[in-house]
Amino acid sequence: MKAAFIGTHGVGKTTLCYDLAAQLKRRDVTVELVREVARECPLPINRDTTLSAQSWILHTQIAWELAATNKAEAVVCDRAVLDNFCYLKRAMGGEPLPQYFEELVRSWTASYDALFLVPIVGDPRFDGVRDTDLRFQRDIDTLLRETLEAWNVPYVSLDPEGRPGWSRVVLDGVANLLKPQELLFEDEAGR
Repeated sequence: MKAAFIGTHGVGKTTLCYDLAAQLKRRDVTVELVREVARECPLPINRDTTLSAQSWILHTQIAWELAATNKAEAVVCDRAVLDNFCYLKRAMGGEPLPQYFEELVRSWTASYDALFLVPIVGDPRFDGVRDTDLRFQRDIDTLLRETLEAWNVPYVSLDPEGRPGWSRVVLDGVANLLKPQELLFEDEAGR
C-alpha cells in the first residue's frame, strides 16, 4: 500500500505523514516514510526552481519510493510526483514542458493506492526552507486541483473545516487497502 499526501506547501502534509505512519505502526504494520525530497535538493527550489531542479526532485522522489516499497507493507509519502510536476509547470510559466515529464508523472501517479489532498487552512510559516508567498502557495494549490481534474485522478480531498478529524479520515481511507495479517496455524501434522 502506498499513500501520499498532496497539496501546496505549508498545509500540514508532513504532520499527517508522521501521524499516519505512527498509527499504522501501532497496528503492527511495517511502514516506510518518504520524506519531502525538495528539502534535499542541491538546486534552487520554491519560486526560483528550474527544470533541472524539478527533474532532480521528481526522479529522486521516484527512487525513494521504489526503495521504500521494497522495505515495508505500507509506504507513506510526504508529497507525490504530481506535486513536483505542478511546481515545474508553474516555474515554466506556460512554456511547454518536455512531453516525457507528463507521461512519466501520469503513469507514476497511478502507482499510488491513495492520494489525500490537504487544503490550505492558513498562511505558510517560514521554516528555513518553505516559501511564504501567499500567491505562490495558492498558485500551486490551483495547479494541483486542475491537474487532478484534467487527468481524472482519484483522490480524497480533506475538508478544510474538519482539520481535527483529518487523521481519522486518512486512517479510514487506507485501512481497506492493507492486507489483514495472516495467522499461522499448525497443520494436521502439527507443523
